[in-house]
Amino acid sequence: EGNRALDIAKLAAQTGHITLDDGYANTGSTASRITFVDGEKGVLRYRGYRVEELAERCDFTETSYLLIHGELPSAEQLEEFRTNVRQHTLLHEGMKQIFAGFPPDAHPMAILSSVVGALAIYCHDSLDPADEEQQELAIYRMLAKMPTIAAFSYKQSIGQPFIYPENRLTYCQNFLQMMFAVPSERYEMDPAFVDALNLVLILHADHGQNCSTSAVRMVGSSTVNLFSSISAGICALWGALHGGANEACINMLEMILNDGRNLGKYIDKARDSNDPFRLMGFGHRVYKNYDPRAKVIKEVCHRLLENHGQEDPLFELAQELEEVALNDSYFVDRKLYPNVDFYSGIIYRVMGIPKNMYTVLFALGRLPGWIAHWREMHLAPNMRIHRPRQVYMGHSERDFVPLIKR
Repeated sequence: EGNRALDIAKLAAQTGHITLDDGYANTGSTASRITFVDGEKGVLRYRGYRVEELAERCDFTETSYLLIHGELPSAEQLEEFRTNVRQHTLLHEGMKQIFAGFPPDAHPMAILSSVVGALAIYCHDSLDPADEEQQELAIYRMLAKMPTIAAFSYKQSIGQPFIYPENRLTYCQNFLQMMFAVPSERYEMDPAFVDALNLVLILHADHGQNCSTSAVRMVGSSTVNLFSSISAGICALWGALHGGANEACINMLEMILNDGRNLGKYIDKARDSNDPFRLMGFGHRVYKNYDPRAKVIKEVCHRLLENHGQEDPLFELAQELEEVALNDSYFVDRKLYPNVDFYSGIIYRVMGIPKNMYTVLFALGRLPGWIAHWREMHLAPNMRIHRPRQVYMGHSERDFVPLIKR
């Protein structure tokens, strides 16, 4: 793609200097073959394939195979992959006691990270990343059990009984079944919701060296197991500046709605450089053009709103805000376009998914990307533990003062 980089690995040894780059805004932490992002042109490709085309022509499981293994699968490879994932959807019954120990108001992301980390206790035969068979088994287990853990987290938070996975269903169907079904009633699944969830998961599947992916690589570089590495990624994703942005977007819309729909007031606040208020769901640290994921998800979002969200004032407000931002010179000049978080939060709301589960859905989507980067790192011949340098700004050596003289 014409990327150019300066290899500074020997800079300190040769010159006595290190580089300082707060937030790693201009520092490459690794060489990767998984995902290409061009923020200036609004390009996102998984393994060379445009995300728009994958969202149109693949399902989430096929996209996961592509990210993890580097190539699109044959029909036989895909069926084998699906079968292997299905075989590991159940959790050990003892893990139900872990869920029972959480308070009712525990955030599902906190439960998710904790229970995923606990898989290292129950899956002790797939902890060695240097063992190819154990690594493969861990990948299947992680892909299969994450939706079960996510759905159980939700059920625990609302006091409903757990719904076990049904392996006859597709990946997305199974998750919705576990989320919304109850033992006393037959659950009728909306095909539009299944398709929308599949699309959103594909669009979230990877995005290069973002905060959570870098956390997975950082933790995994110590050669710890996959489950512990993914647990770290979940914790990193939880923040409002990362995966929590879709929940923050809905919270912002509710705030504006409760303030008499005074959209102009909040547009002015967003324009004011002295006001800390920000329009959540607009702009992106990487994209200085329209986020290609937002282009795809926007159509699905509007289609769902037409069919399912006609009477919700929050959806009407969201469409008004989108219209203003797309036509206001302040936002257009600064390339503050609606991003994937803006539309995904609205889609989740239409589907009936509660706000505290939005970031859980993001984690479910990002899972194959995390796995792909963890695997790529362990297959690299030059793998080494991550150990960033620092520029020390503290005191130089000082004499110790006894307590009686302080």
